[in-house]
Amino acid sequence: MKSLFDQVSRECSKAVTHRYSTSFSLASKMLGPSIRQDIHNIYGFVRFADEIVDTFHDYDKRTLLDRFEEDVKRAIEDKISLNPILNSFQETVNKYNITPDMYGAFLNSMRLDLDKSVYLTDEEYRNYIYGSADVVGLMSLKVFVKGDEDKYEDLKQDAMRLGSAFQKVNFLRDLKADLDTLERSYFPNTNLHDLSEEDKARLISEIKEDFDAGLRGIQRLPVEAKLGVYTAYVYYRRLLTRLERTPSREIRNTRIRVPNYEKIGLLAKGYVSCRLNLI
Repeated sequence: MKSLFDQVSRECSKAVTHRYSTSFSLASKMLGPSIRQDIHNIYGFVRFADEIVDTFHDYDKRTLLDRFEEDVKRAIEDKISLNPILNSFQETVNKYNITPDMYGAFLNSMRLDLDKSVYLTDEEYRNYIYGSADVVGLMSLKVFVKGDEDKYEDLKQDAMRLGSAFQKVNFLRDLKADLDTLERSYFPNTNLHDLSEEDKARLISEIKEDFDAGLRGIQRLPVEAKLGVYTAYVYYRRLLTRLERTPSREIRNTRIRVPNYEKIGLLAKGYVSCRLNLI
């Protein structure tokens, strides 16, 4: 019974979301039931690809990523995969006509993480962020608008800016691990090994501009998506505020977090703001 296998596959993607990211899991619970599972399906695909390049240090990452990419293509073409994460992902891809350039760009950025450690130009930096974050926003937007191409085109640029903001916050938060463990430096024209307060302020100003554009898009999202995306937005804005208040030297040496009790408060704030139409 493929229907049973499909259900098990969806449950696997949901489990990946809940086990790997408490903040994303909280935000996804605020999405409407008709779109929540498809966002889990996208997250499972993204997370597994990211795990290959970031954590499987004792294995041949390149071979694993090659196999994963081939399995993705076959799953989408055949509309089935014995990898339950890819089986659920192909379901979402085929349902919402998520195009190969989107998930292909994501996999290309993951492949860059195998070969490239320093981003020296703004173009390299933007291209990486487009593939690693912007297209995740675009794939999610395909789900949020449920095939409404006019709505998709209207929200496309803002969705990309929000994805960029999330990714840049991650870069700052994970500075220590990226430099010391993975030996990666994403921000161009910036000495991340000795991050200055001036450079930190410049980066945070750039991220705030992305967030402002992203918020304009959130305000125009369909109601089923708005609360969940706004929940993620307020969490990442709070994380950015914590980074802004943290000395640059401490950011270099410590991973800044938002405590769980504070996440719950942000969730409540987001819920009230959306229900009262305050965003």
